[in-house]
Amino acid sequence: MIKYERTKGLTELKTHYCPGCTHGILHKLVAEVLEELGVLGKTVGIASVGCSVFSYDYINTDFQQVPHGRACAVATGIKRVLPDRVVFTYQGDGDLASIGLAETMHAANRGENITVIMANNATYGMTGGQMAPTTLIGQKTTTSQEGRNIMQHGSPMKISEIFSQIEGAAYIERTSLHDIGNIRKTKKAIKKAFTYQMENKGFTLIEVISTCPVNWKMKPRDAMDWSKEHMLPIFPLGVYKDVMKP
Repeated sequence: MIKYERTKGLTELKTHYCPGCTHGILHKLVAEVLEELGVLGKTVGIASVGCSVFSYDYINTDFQQVPHGRACAVATGIKRVLPDRVVFTYQGDGDLASIGLAETMHAANRGENITVIMANNATYGMTGGQMAPTTLIGQKTTTSQEGRNIMQHGSPMKISEIFSQIEGAAYIERTSLHDIGNIRKTKKAIKKAFTYQMENKGFTLIEVISTCPVNWKMKPRDAMDWSKEHMLPIFPLGVYKDVMKP
């Protein structure tokens, strides 16, 4: 008989996230993968600034908190000093695609053997719902109250497409958490990214389409539907680079 048990990759703390926020789901997937790979005791997570920072409370590994946007710079240092460790960053789109873009791109370009998990909810969640680099055209935020305007603000930044062009990147995939099937695909992608790191293949990044019901001003179920209906056409799911499948 198969018995479902709580993964040892999670701490006993109850998450504080808003109802309908998918950070909790993503934490669980990362934790399960690390336990299944048998690397909980040799993993170092990097917690960035934003809602994602609290990953250090919930994922049961060593963690280092870093200044806004500097996750990949610190991850690089830790991995180079402790190459036997599994090192990953857990970041939001505001942290990675804005202030942290340079650090992340250069880590990818150098082929640093780290894994990046990015939750893309098209907004700055923690600081009040401001427009992020990934905010959709027409999407209203506290700093784009008439909707994002392409002439004023540019287009949403497509991280997976951009990073797939970087030579040092080994594996880039965009997944989603809007339903059970895609949650399973996300777990599979995360496991593949960590496996590639353990096999020294280089830089891996999983971009995960997520929700932010409070700042989107939606009920949790509506936020899931909105992410599917509005975000996926702009951020198509799929593998954007895999060095094992030229």
